[in-house]
Amino acid sequence: MKSEILYPGAFPMVRVELAEGEHIKAESGAMVACSPTIDIESKMEGGFLGALSRKFLTGEKFFFQTLRASRGAGEVLLAPTVPGEIVVLDLDGVNEYMVQKDGFLAGADGVTIDSQMQSMSRGLLGGEGFFILKMSGKGMLLLNSFGAVHKIELKPAQEYIVDNSHLVAWSTTTTYNIEKATSGWVASFTSGEGFVCRFRGPGLVFIQSRNPGGFGAWVRQFIPITE
Repeated sequence: MKSEILYPGAFPMVRVELAEGEHIKAESGAMVACSPTIDIESKMEGGFLGALSRKFLTGEKFFFQTLRASRGAGEVLLAPTVPGEIVVLDLDGVNEYMVQKDGFLAGADGVTIDSQMQSMSRGLLGGEGFFILKMSGKGMLLLNSFGAVHKIELKPAQEYIVDNSHLVAWSTTTTYNIEKATSGWVASFTSGEGFVCRFRGPGLVFIQSRNPGGFGAWVRQFIPITE
């Protein structure tokens, strides 16, 4: 299985080449085009309970699509719903990642997707809810962002502060705490930052250059209000 990012930047697609018999799972609706040798199936990743927990606990889709090269080798073109970059990770069976809702685009069959409960403080203040996605296993993992993706490599005990609305994914070797952006409550909210995540290495943190919530608020001001 090989992948190539096409048109990198705001509106990328990823081309995944599948050998005969290989298959990839992707977010529902992510396929743009594919070879006629590819069969498309709908699947509840992790079974009914797993799909149910993802849907209602993390806000992810109930079904994933499986694209299978059943009748010979072929290629699949995938694209995320929102404008933004695509990042390719290679899971080795050891390194695992936590992913914010809507961050998953596609993954090899060896990639396992679970929902994991966060602590009370992280669930209430982190902006991602009480459950987030955990990616583990082996194989290619494709994530998407809103805007450009920036990778931060943290050394052991190194700290970095991230606005929680800009998080995409982070390795499970990191730890983080939710805290006020400033020393005072009023200044934290009037600064527009509210709460931030203080990460501590070692590990990787992927962030996105745009804030989906902030963009949504900007768009809403132009929508006429009808009574």
